[in-house]
Amino acid sequence: MAPTEETAEPTVRQRKSNHAQDEAVKQHNGGVSDHINSLLEWKRHMEGFKAELLEDMSCHLKILLDKAVSEAVESYTQENKTVTSAIKTRPLGPVSERKKVFLHQASLLDELMEVEHFRTIYHIFIAVLCVFVISTVAVDFIDQGRLVMEFDILFYAFGKFGTVVWSWTCLFLYTLLVPYKVLSFWGSLYPKSKHKLLLSTCIGTFLLLSQTCVLCIFPVYVVKHYQLPPASSSIVILEQVRFIMKSHSFLRETIPVVLQDESKEKIVRIPSLSSYLYFLFCPTLIYRESYPRTLYIRWKYVAKNFAQFLGCLFFLYFTLVTLCIPAFKNMSNQPFSTKTLVVSIFHATLPGTFMLLLCFFAYLHCWLNAFAEMLRFGDRMFYKDWWNSTSFSNYYRTWNVVVHDWLFYYLYQDLLWLLKNRGRAGVMLTVFLFSACVHEYVLTLSLGYFYPVMFCLFAIFGVIFNFTMNDKWTSPVWNVMVWTFLFIGQGIQICLYCQEWYAQIHCPLTEKTFWGLVTPRSWSCRV
Repeated sequence: MAPTEETAEPTVRQRKSNHAQDEAVKQHNGGVSDHINSLLEWKRHMEGFKAELLEDMSCHLKILLDKAVSEAVESYTQENKTVTSAIKTRPLGPVSERKKVFLHQASLLDELMEVEHFRTIYHIFIAVLCVFVISTVAVDFIDQGRLVMEFDILFYAFGKFGTVVWSWTCLFLYTLLVPYKVLSFWGSLYPKSKHKLLLSTCIGTFLLLSQTCVLCIFPVYVVKHYQLPPASSSIVILEQVRFIMKSHSFLRETIPVVLQDESKEKIVRIPSLSSYLYFLFCPTLIYRESYPRTLYIRWKYVAKNFAQFLGCLFFLYFTLVTLCIPAFKNMSNQPFSTKTLVVSIFHATLPGTFMLLLCFFAYLHCWLNAFAEMLRFGDRMFYKDWWNSTSFSNYYRTWNVVVHDWLFYYLYQDLLWLLKNRGRAGVMLTVFLFSACVHEYVLTLSLGYFYPVMFCLFAIFGVIFNFTMNDKWTSPVWNVMVWTFLFIGQGIQICLYCQEWYAQIHCPLTEKTFWGLVTPRSWSCRV
């Protein structure tokens, strides 16, 4: 049956509608496809931009890293060249021709304090000081019912401080003005003089007499006449020794230069007074017209070192009050026996070791570093790693570099020069004896009695250990041996000096004779 018009028209319209829908779908699908294609294109573009950006950043970063590495290498190379050139300035000839070279270098403990494990050892010593303070307060509270600590022994030790101040001022003004003016006067007349030997002999004799009267006799007179207590006496005597060593270094370094200038150019150049004044305060005993200087002063570092120095003084005080005085105060009441002496010596090893470490840290680190920082003195190598020593010869070289340099350059070196590099063992023995005599001189005048314990340990056992335990021994066992002998030596000194101190109090001399003054009182004193 053929379709009618009514049924045919909807079919045509439906086809048209379906065709329109298909066209719309095709257009829509085409738009979506184009959108997706554009997104994919944009993604590929962004990935290309990302790759270019990363490559560009990588190139820039590589350039920056290369520049930083090259600058670091250049800085290290320049520093290495400076050190190498400084080392090369030292003569490679005989020992008698070597010269001290000053470099920019920090103290070893300052570098080690950057390590947390080593800093903990420092904290342990602070904790021990706190324990001493707490124990002293607790004992005073239990015995006397009060919490106020007394520092009567400390005040006694530093008594008559006004006498110390004015006597030090006299020593300082003399050391500053007289050697410098005498040198200037001699330097101005020497090139024109026709009797140079006679002129030098007369001026040298005058300077020697003045040095003897002011720097040698005057401090001893002050200590004995005013009866200065131990700490005050030690300040005067140590400053006396320091000024003698400083003035000797100034003259020893300057006179050869004056003679050399006069022989070459007939013009004598005298160092400025300001350089000599700086030398009298800077922490070295070797004179130079200039030293390596730091750029600025770290005042917090200065305050920290002075605070640590005061802390060490209180640590020493509590060590004496807690560990030494109770053990030795009444020892003269007991009958003498070898057993008692040996036990006392080994009981004194702990406070003796504390005193050794505290004196080292207080003076060689805190005090010298504080003055070096205030004066912007660059070379802070006042000591080396003496605690790692496996021989006593290395220990003597590294314990106190400041004094060792003076002994090496002005005593050992000059004696070798006079002997034309012969008899080195004898020269070394002479240096040991000289150092031992000076140490004993300081202790004798500081304590007020003669008891050559330090001299015997230094000049006898120190010499034996120096020649037997030398640098050939490098095993850690020898480091243990060095520490063992140090502990025993400190125990002997603390024990015998404390015994003699109280023996001098309990058994004073009724008649002052020579043998009575030089014979230890502790040998015969029994109360």
